[in-house]
Amino acid sequence: MKIERAILIAFLGNYLINTVVSAIAALVPAGTATGLLTPQSIFFIAVALVVVVVLAWWYGASGWKNGLIFGGIGFLVSIATTFVAGISGVIGQSGSLSSVIAILPNFGPFLWNWSTLILLCYWVIPALAYGWWAEPKASPMSSGMGM
Repeated sequence: MKIERAILIAFLGNYLINTVVSAIAALVPAGTATGLLTPQSIFFIAVALVVVVVLAWWYGASGWKNGLIFGGIGFLVSIATTFVAGISGVIGQSGSLSSVIAILPNFGPFLWNWSTLILLCYWVIPALAYGWWAEPKASPMSSGMGM
């Protein structure tokens, strides 16, 4: 397991999902649906799932454990990137470290949200599924089932 490679691929994936996939999803007509499951959000999640499967393939996650680890790393990279971007934005707008300390308690409720659960699911589930699918399977001859 190459942790450094997993972090770099997850960082690239986070960028692709947050910029390219969200820009493509913005082209989907919003319709009249409101709430969490709009046509745009469903399209975004579906395309993000495909992107994560491609990234897990690129990483070479074979075995459900490697897929799970890759998905978990992708989720943690996404959370860390959001945290750093939020702090950088506050420093850039205010120029003050004391304002960063004032907004730090807001990060907890931000994490305790449906969108964080969706983020966890679209990183971990497809990477885990791909890892399980890509795991070398025992042939019938090697398991004693063949002739």
